[in-house]
Amino acid sequence: MRDLLLIALYALLGAVGAGILGAVALRILRRRSVAVALAVVTAVAVFAMLAGTLAVAWAMFLSSHDLFVVTTVVAVAAAVSLGSALLLGRQLVRRCRELVQAANEFGRVGVFTAPAVPAPAEIAALSRELALTSERLAVSRERERALETSRRELVAWISHDLRTPLAGLRAMSEALEDGVVSDPARYHQQMRAEVERLNSMVTDLFELSRIHAGALTLSPTRVSLYDLVGDALAGADALAREQGVRLNGAGVTPLPIEVDGKEMTRVLSNLLVNAIRHTPPDGTVAVAAERRADAVVLSVTDACGGIPEEDLPRVFDTGWRGSQARTPPSGAGLGLAIVRGIVEAHAGQTNVHNVPGGCRFELILPNHA
Repeated sequence: MRDLLLIALYALLGAVGAGILGAVALRILRRRSVAVALAVVTAVAVFAMLAGTLAVAWAMFLSSHDLFVVTTVVAVAAAVSLGSALLLGRQLVRRCRELVQAANEFGRVGVFTAPAVPAPAEIAALSRELALTSERLAVSRERERALETSRRELVAWISHDLRTPLAGLRAMSEALEDGVVSDPARYHQQMRAEVERLNSMVTDLFELSRIHAGALTLSPTRVSLYDLVGDALAGADALAREQGVRLNGAGVTPLPIEVDGKEMTRVLSNLLVNAIRHTPPDGTVAVAAERRADAVVLSVTDACGGIPEEDLPRVFDTGWRGSQARTPPSGAGLGLAIVRGIVEAHAGQTNVHNVPGGCRFELILPNHA
């Protein structure tokens, strides 16, 4: 038992010595290639075995012949092991260089193409992650281009829509100032209408800026969808009568829902005003609500004649107003963008699709009841 403990002690001392030398070598070579690190690790394993073997052989007073045989066997094993480590390291370095080249190409052109040759599992996993990142960046760039296009269109439309009432106000004020107006009261009424129009546009811009900046603060309360729709219908009744459009809210059931009542009233008002303005006289704008699984679907259906299929994906974009036939007499195409922003702030979704004779806007709101 004592001899066995001594053998283990000598082997441990030899292995520890080789391990310390290997650790020092790895620290010195830590900035070198991974192939060098693999060679050092292999050398540590081999020389730890060799040092332990020689220490035990010396302690056991082996003959020179036996010691030479043991040393030869260990040396051959060391050569084979080092060769295998260098070959593996060279292949690993080659795969790493191919991945670095693909990453450089990714940074230059924005598209990552994974190397076609087989690679170790970790490098293959890294390649897949880079490919997924490339796809996400492509989607992000496409979204950014769409937003930039939307912003440019918004600036152009806002500039035009602001210039028109301002020019009218300037002409009417100059006419009043020169005293060439036979009916000043009518001019004052028109000026008031233009001011109200400008105020509505500025209010929409401010609301949209709050949504885009993430500064929209919601105060959810439990309300009845029937009451919410009823208030919105009452607010839009005057405009509907003026346009000769019928409002139908019979499809709304008293479903409880937890939303910000003020913001959702604005959403419904925007949808109703949009539907009324695009529905011909003697047409009908219908509001309905239904429960689907864990959601409540609120819809507004108009009789606008439909929206071109190619325009449907852009309906809720900032500044979108579609064809000239759908351009409202006032506003800058911000109403539906505000609708989407408020609904998404409630963790909901907005959809629009054509129906016979018109189109239907749907609000899908989570129902936690």
